[in-house]
Amino acid sequence: MTASTSTPNAAAANAGLTAYEQIDSRPLTGHQKSLVALAVIGNIAEFFDIFMVGFVISLLTGAWNLTGMQAGIITSCTGLGTVIGSILWGRMSDRIGRRASFRCCVLFFLVFTILTLFIPEGGWYFYAICRVGVGMGVGGLNITSIPYVQEFVPTKQRGLLSGLASVFIPMGLLLGSICQRIVGDNWRVLVSLSLVSVLLLVWIHFVSESPRFYLLHGQPDKARQSLAWALDVPESQVGALPQVKAERKASYGELLAHHLRPLVIVSLGSFCFILGSFAIQSWGQTLLKDGFGFDTEMVAYLFMGVAVADCLGRFGSAWLADRIGRRWTMFLYGMIGAAACFAAVFFHGSGWAFYIEVLVIMMFADGVFGIINAFGSEQFSNDVRSTGIGLGYGLGAIAKIVGPSLMGVLVGGSAVSQNISLSVITTAFTFFGCCLVLGAIIYLFARETKGKNLESL
Repeated sequence: MTASTSTPNAAAANAGLTAYEQIDSRPLTGHQKSLVALAVIGNIAEFFDIFMVGFVISLLTGAWNLTGMQAGIITSCTGLGTVIGSILWGRMSDRIGRRASFRCCVLFFLVFTILTLFIPEGGWYFYAICRVGVGMGVGGLNITSIPYVQEFVPTKQRGLLSGLASVFIPMGLLLGSICQRIVGDNWRVLVSLSLVSVLLLVWIHFVSESPRFYLLHGQPDKARQSLAWALDVPESQVGALPQVKAERKASYGELLAHHLRPLVIVSLGSFCFILGSFAIQSWGQTLLKDGFGFDTEMVAYLFMGVAVADCLGRFGSAWLADRIGRRWTMFLYGMIGAAACFAAVFFHGSGWAFYIEVLVIMMFADGVFGIINAFGSEQFSNDVRSTGIGLGYGLGAIAKIVGPSLMGVLVGGSAVSQNISLSVITTAFTFFGCCLVLGAIIYLFARETKGKNLESL
């Protein structure tokens, strides 16, 4: 892969700098921006489906007469797939590369989305199985894309730029709300819209593999080519490469032996933050529609607002992380999200009050995901970075199974539309608020990584 020639002045300015010092000293090139954009668009496209399942289930509760337990199983299967995908593709990213794993995640997502379109009416169990496969693709994509971006961008901007992969994920919810408003109650059409992700397979073809992956696998020539691509300079102008031990194999034994503390922090912390936010993503539409009596059209509009608030919250956490530090950003966001959960416990007499509380919860409790996975991946060294964040986040993502299932159990075994009770808010949101407080505290024990280069971690 040959990069274009830079100006003589640029070459002179970078004389004597190492390759990664060159990246830290220069503005982003078009190639670096393309990689960041790929991660952003990829996460929006695939999480569009994750958020869309809330609308689909809201439609199917009536059309298929789903019970609370059945609806909970479907959403939990998405979470199960996310757990499997995070663990599987996190490790594979360290073994076969960030780019190859990214491509595989997209393929998994597309295959099971296509299968979903052929589910017979009333076949909720087939839908649940397909959600596992879709979740495997989606869960792996976020875990793969964050280290991918981190390993190409300047240290001082790493929190924001790698966080952008997650910042715009709520745009999937916004687009889902808009699409639901346009398409109406045809759930198969809503599902089919996710097939636009096929364009990602073309885009990834023009992006280079991570240079740090090549170095760790004893391929310095390819690493130099990758850095030349990123810097948009000829290979001859790339500075010295860092010395690394080649062929170090990422393994769970390596994690448990040398990275147990960060693994525990990431696993427990992620679980606490995911639990409440994912349950609300999965059940928020149904609570507003069947609990407070909003019609489907109004719920779609309301969740457009939730999506915007979530996006703003995620951007805020990614931006703050490079200024006040990762730990304090996460503590602040966790405590505000918890306060909103407790407010929902005591003040949900009206649908509008509950909606405002959901808005604040998603802005902060889910907004923390603008930095949480980027911060989590920084807790691990280069050789096990994707394996570590994949396993840690994967274990934490068990909350995506527990949260929706808990809500389903609280609703009960009768048809959702007939049995929804606002009493579930008191129990569930008290639990969610306590989890957020615990998550905020847990991440205070993580190693602060603001301003540190990846080789020092």
